[in-house]
Amino acid sequence: MKAKVSIVRCDNYDPSLVLEAARRAVDLVGGLSSFVRPQSRVLVKPNLLMAKEPEFGIDTHPEVIRAVIKLLKEINCKIFVGDGPSVWGNQIEDVGQVYQRSGVKKICQEEDVELVKFDKRRWRGKFPMTTWLDNCDFLVSIPKFKTHDLTLLTGAIKNLFGLVSGTYKTELHKNYFQVQDFSGILADIYQQVRPALTIIDGIVAMEGDGPATSGKLRQLNLLLAGSDCVALDSVAALIMGVEPLEVLSTRESAKRGLGVADMKAIEILGERLEDAIGEPFLLPSTSIHKKLPRPVIELAKKLIKYYPCVERDNCIRCAACVEACPTKAISMQDKGIVFDYSKCISCFCCQEACPAAAIKVKKSILAKLIGL
Repeated sequence: MKAKVSIVRCDNYDPSLVLEAARRAVDLVGGLSSFVRPQSRVLVKPNLLMAKEPEFGIDTHPEVIRAVIKLLKEINCKIFVGDGPSVWGNQIEDVGQVYQRSGVKKICQEEDVELVKFDKRRWRGKFPMTTWLDNCDFLVSIPKFKTHDLTLLTGAIKNLFGLVSGTYKTELHKNYFQVQDFSGILADIYQQVRPALTIIDGIVAMEGDGPATSGKLRQLNLLLAGSDCVALDSVAALIMGVEPLEVLSTRESAKRGLGVADMKAIEILGERLEDAIGEPFLLPSTSIHKKLPRPVIELAKKLIKYYPCVERDNCIRCAACVEACPTKAISMQDKGIVFDYSKCISCFCCQEACPAAAIKVKKSILAKLIGL
């Protein structure tokens, strides 16, 4: 049987339009009761990266979360909403700010559902994950459709990273900073935690140096739905303009048999894929995908390097990048942010955490010479 992925158009975040589009997206792949048992306990996990308002397009839009809540209410589920945002270090109090400014807290209050924090965890396989996975019968994931400076795409598989304990995320970034290794970690997490259903918010997507303040918003007007995260990310990659297996978390998950990346084994429902594909997305500055043939990339990748640097005119000296750095390669000095590149592992956690788009990409000489 083919994996099913629905693509449904939705022109904006008007609540009635989003609810109608979400319902159609879920109905096309089999209906909500095919994935979630009525009257069950459900954890709804959006992508809440940082404390920014919905118009920044960084977090899953609250109206998409509301639509999923309403659909789950129709089958009498007990609903819990939560995420483990990128609150670096031990700043657990910042989670409340993320919930407040993203609009999720307001939605949960209006819909009378419980908004939870991932402050308790237990080891599941290799990782400490939120105990809300134990307290609920089903997981429904609502990623945001964005580019990512490390993983190229942040979608169905990458969204599950937020289930890992906040401080342990930093350890994973430090120990698995090469994209191949980190993609293996994402596949490990997906192998351990399989969402019953995933609905991707692509009404407003992000391209360029995503997934945070350095990215550029793109009006995509799409919701995607399905239960196979590999298939969903494969379709998302094609919409972006890259081959599915260029996203290494997709490649590794497909290799393990966790889902299908072969488009011949994926049934597209709703909009035609051809109609959903427009101009290719702007890719992150760190990406050399589609710029060089793969054999050349393999020969040159040790010399093609990217580093973070600060744009001082934009820097607000908040020290978010200092807190975010897993190797303590960043310090705040009298002249501002300073990088110790002997410690830098180019994980770009600093860029992801920066609220002011002040962290830019510095290229090695070879990368500049060949126009990357």
